[in-house]
Amino acid sequence: MSDAAPPIRLRNTASRKVEPFVPLDPANVRMYVCGPTVYDRAHLGNARPAVIFDVLFRLLRHVYGAGHVTYVRNVTDVDDKINARAHETGRAIGEITAETLEWYHQDIGFAPEVPGALGCLRPTHEPRATEWIGAMKDMIARLIAGGHAYEAEGHVLFAVESYRDYGALSGRSVDDMIAGARVEVAPYKRNPMDFVLWKPSDDETPGWDSPWGRGRPGWHIECSAMSNELLGESFDIHGGGGDLMFPHHENERAQSCCAHPEGSFARYWVHNEMLQVEGRKMSKSLGNFFTVRDLLDRGVPGEVIRLVMLGTHYSKPMDWTDAKREESEATLRRWRALTAGVSAADAADPVVFALANDLNTPGAIAELHRLAGEGRAAELKGSAAVMGLLGDELGGWEKVRFVEHLGLKTGTNADIADQIDAWIDERLAAKARKDFVRADLIRVVLADAGIIVRDTPSGSDWEFGSIVDLSKLEALR
Repeated sequence: MSDAAPPIRLRNTASRKVEPFVPLDPANVRMYVCGPTVYDRAHLGNARPAVIFDVLFRLLRHVYGAGHVTYVRNVTDVDDKINARAHETGRAIGEITAETLEWYHQDIGFAPEVPGALGCLRPTHEPRATEWIGAMKDMIARLIAGGHAYEAEGHVLFAVESYRDYGALSGRSVDDMIAGARVEVAPYKRNPMDFVLWKPSDDETPGWDSPWGRGRPGWHIECSAMSNELLGESFDIHGGGGDLMFPHHENERAQSCCAHPEGSFARYWVHNEMLQVEGRKMSKSLGNFFTVRDLLDRGVPGEVIRLVMLGTHYSKPMDWTDAKREESEATLRRWRALTAGVSAADAADPVVFALANDLNTPGAIAELHRLAGEGRAAELKGSAAVMGLLGDELGGWEKVRFVEHLGLKTGTNADIADQIDAWIDERLAAKARKDFVRADLIRVVLADAGIIVRDTPSGSDWEFGSIVDLSKLEALR
């Protein structure tokens, strides 16, 4: 860690305070984030924690060094939702989970060869639950031996009354949780809030042999076992959406602390708030539910989605609106025009300090605007990189304005760029044959549309300016 690195502060759900972040080991800062359940496309709400914790990962790497941060984001590939999808479609479970995980990588980040559309970095580890069944069974056995779990009718359940701090993370008493939660009514439960660690599987359901019969793990034990195996009994940060605080994170905390009482499990709990669309909760019934892929297929660049996400502090509800999308697209066009061909400098201190202050992404974006306004292109590019913006991996879209009236295929970068290249070539040909009227017309129309043409000894090159309106290119048809 550099002496000049800013102190990081994070909003810790466990204490309800913004606290200085002090890692257990600065040489190995450890973070666990709940990842996707792979049965369907990632919707926009799923994308928010992926982007938020990607920025935190980038910040930690910037402050402590890329080789000193371990980031685990799990994949839930054994779950009743997956089983239900297989039953509905008649497809094999493995086929569904493999396809859905590939979709997630394409949309969110870490596709094997092509970066995901939202530009999230590859986590250090991306464990699949089915690869860690043995560790889950070992943890369940420890809980039974310690008097924190019991067998009942083919199930193993965690006894919530055995952990006196149950409810402390979410700030609820057991009575409140019973009154406000949808609990499974089962005669074999000692307490209505006891939750499943292991459940029986029939012949049609995935299952593994265990001391308690053929079955499969409950959802909560998966994350506890994988985090313990990959990060240890105590680690620094546990992240996820606020909707996971109860019951998932509450249950994770209880069973992990009981299985390994000598450890502290996660020391900082960081939760992002939920997402709305045009001021309303995203819902299929309201017709405002859409996936990341839906937006990408409509021509919204992944980098634009990312900037909209980062425009609201993670601890506040985020509202996706068309106005924010348009503003973010215009901003990124200006920034990319300014930084085109520029080598990135070190990130500017005000940007890094804003991020270090409880991941204040709106404040960091304001600093990026200031750098752009002052024409400090190299610092703008280097600073934006800490937020996963302006990198080459997310570029190219800025040369496209998706307009059908140009007679080009909507959403295809290459077609529009090729058409502009053709007009540039036509201009050069017109000049060569001394048809200066046509050559000047092409230059004027391109400039009016926001396309900057630069003549060089070897030919002509072009790029988009800060304001682009390709509809004006109709004058060349």
